[in-house]
Parts: sequence; C-alpha cells; structure tokens
Amino acid sequence: MSTRNRELAALVFVGVVASTAFAATWIASTDAVSADWAVWAGILAGLYLVAHLVARRTVPFADPMLLPLAGLLTALGLTVIYGLDPVDARKQVVWVAIGIGVLVVTLLWLRSDYRILERYKYLFGVSAIVLLLLPSVPGLGERINGVRLWVEVGPIQFQPGELAKVFLIIFLAAYLRDKRESLAQGRLKDLGPLLAIWGAAMLVLVQTSDLGSALLNFGIFLAMLYAATGRALYVGVGLALFVAGAAGIHSALTRVQQRVTVWLHPWTDEKVYCGLNGQFEYRQNCDSYQLVKSLYSIANGGYGGTGLGRGTFETLDGTPLIPYLSTDFVYSAIAQELGLVGAAGVLLVYLVLVARGMRISLVAQDGFSKLLAAGLTFGLALQTFIIVGGVLRVVPLTGITLPFVSYGGSSILSNFVVLALLMLVSNRAVAAQRR
Repeated sequence: MSTRNRELAALVFVGVVASTAFAATWIASTDAVSADWAVWAGILAGLYLVAHLVARRTVPFADPMLLPLAGLLTALGLTVIYGLDPVDARKQVVWVAIGIGVLVVTLLWLRSDYRILERYKYLFGVSAIVLLLLPSVPGLGERINGVRLWVEVGPIQFQPGELAKVFLIIFLAAYLRDKRESLAQGRLKDLGPLLAIWGAAMLVLVQTSDLGSALLNFGIFLAMLYAATGRALYVGVGLALFVAGAAGIHSALTRVQQRVTVWLHPWTDEKVYCGLNGQFEYRQNCDSYQLVKSLYSIANGGYGGTGLGRGTFETLDGTPLIPYLSTDFVYSAIAQELGLVGAAGVLLVYLVLVARGMRISLVAQDGFSKLLAAGLTFGLALQTFIIVGGVLRVVPLTGITLPFVSYGGSSILSNFVVLALLMLVSNRAVAAQRR
C-alpha cells in the first residue's frame, strides 16, 4: 500500500471513531436520536479529504500518520466543545476549515522547496518580535485576565503570539544551522545576534505578562540549541538563567506570586484576602476557584468517565462551574467525560504525534530541516505538557491552549502551519532516501 493510501485508510478509521463519538455527544445533548449529527461529521470529513487530496499531489512521500492524528485531535476537540457550547463548536468548525485552508496554501506555496524560508531568517526573527509587541500597542491590544495576549481589529480578535512562536522556530533553525559548528566550539561572539533577538522576545513576553508563552519559547530555545550543538553546558547555563529569572519575576510580579501560591496551596482552612472582591474568602472560592473546580471535574470522571456529552459543567441555574473551560481547561472536560483511560489515551495520541515528528527530524537530510522539525515537534510536546501539567497541578497553571483541541482560531491556525511544515520536511527526506 502506498504512503498516501495508508493516510487515506487511517483517515477513514479516524472518521468512523470521530463520527461515533460525535453522535454520542449529539444524542446526549439533545436527548433525541437523529441523524442531524451526520452533517457536522460530513463537513469535517470533507475538509480532511481536501487536505488529503492536496497532500497526495504536493507531498506524496510525507509521513502518512500526521494528518490522521491531527484529524483525530481536532475531531475530539469539536466533540467536547459541542457538548459544552454548540455555538462555540460552530465557530470552531469554521476555524478548522480556515486552518486546513492555511495547510493547503502552505503545501502549495512551499512544495518546490520549503528551505527558501532559511534565506529570510532575520525577517522571521524581527517579525516575531513585532507580533509579540502588538498586544502592548494602546488601542490595539486587549488585556484579559491580567494578560495582554489578544489583538482586536474590528470584529476580529486574534493572538499574535501563536504565529510568533512558529516564526521564532524558523529563525532559530536557520541561524543555528549557520552557526552550529562555531557554537559547538564555544565561540560566544556568535551568540550575540541570537541572544539579542531572543532577549527582546522574552522581554516582550514578560511585559505582556504572557509567562506561559515565555516558558514555552524558552524551552524551545534550549532544546534547539542543544540539538544544534550537542553541548549540555548551554542547557545548564540556560536553566540557571531561567531559575534566576523566575526568582526575579516572582519577586517583581504579583500575578506570578499568585499563580505559584495557587499551585502550591489551592485549598485553605482559613479565609485569606481575596483580590477579586476585596474580602476574605477561602482560597478555593477565590484565586484557586478555577483550578480546584477543574480537579473536581477530573476526579468526577473516575476510570471510565461519565460519557461524552454527559459531564457536569454547569450549576442548576446554568452558571459555568469552570470559567474558560473550552480553552484553558478543555483537558479537564475530556478527563471527566472519558475518564482516566480516555484522558491517558489522548496523551498517547500526542506521544505518537511527537514520536513521528522526531523521527522526521532524524531522517531529514540537511541541518535546517532537522532543526526545523525538531523545534516544531518539541514546541508541540512542551505546549501539551505545560497546559496538561497545569490542569493536573504538576506545574503552575498558565493560560496556553491544548494543540488542535482547545477552542480558539489563533491556536488552530498556527497548529496547521506546524503540521504543513512537518509534512514538507518529511516528504523531502523520504524522497531523498528513495533517490
């Protein structure tokens, strides 16, 4: 069976699983058995069929599991989001359609040679900083929950940091490919332009209080630097700088202190000062309310879950139990409805996707392709760890999205760009091997 036929077979299997899951959610939400859910399933299947046909023409040798794995995750996200809010699910379908459109455009644009991106590394680096600065522009950026992540232009609201992350990875892959030998020899002068752009990006992130993205991008930077040079010393110095910076930020920013306190002590037996209303409350009823309710949601799922569409996420009067459930805390909804077994299965899907991405990096023929695939894949893995770890209280909670699953257009679009680039690298590597 050819590579693309294996991809089609996997997509059909994913379609069957996703359709069954969405039908269960539809029936549970409407309390009626009907075939209306098939329209949604047909739309999503049609979108991925278009993506498959374009991939068959543009990247015939690309890894056949990347697109089906992304399809499984987006279908799971749509299913859970529909059970939470059908209006948001309709919007998410539109974003998935646009994301697949971006995937198609990227494949068609770069099918001849994606390595042309390497020529414009400094443009990508500067553009990433500009994108990160946009939320700080008065009248353009919007502060939500104490964080400047969003830019609002008329009816359109987007998060430029998601695209900036991809631009930074392209810049790092190109620059490290050029300087990897001198960096491996310890020539610190070659770190100048790299640290200048990276330091500016990190300062912008701290200024906007988007510490989740700062942690994500810093981790990607260290991983790619180690992959390029093989020197653990750089990682050690980077971790030391991170610890020192984290301590300084913790001392300077009240919001970071609050996040760490909520992480370490989400429950209190005595009432403490609540900054939200200026009164004394139990912390689980104030600052850690969202995290505590999320942990209760996960515990309610048990081993087997409550069933798709049958989770309890609202009070009797319709008030949401967990604010921003479909974005930051979608994993807690998955854990309640699918249980420990299903939630672990979702993580296994991410593990398979990361393993395929790292394999692409290993078989790539040139330094830029290796670093690009490694950076994109590690970014996907670290982002998943940060948000799932935050929800499970393994690490402090940060407001980033679960790739391909969480509600939000900016995240969906950037994830499909990442997917397209991985498919392009994979196609070139396998084609070179066959020649």
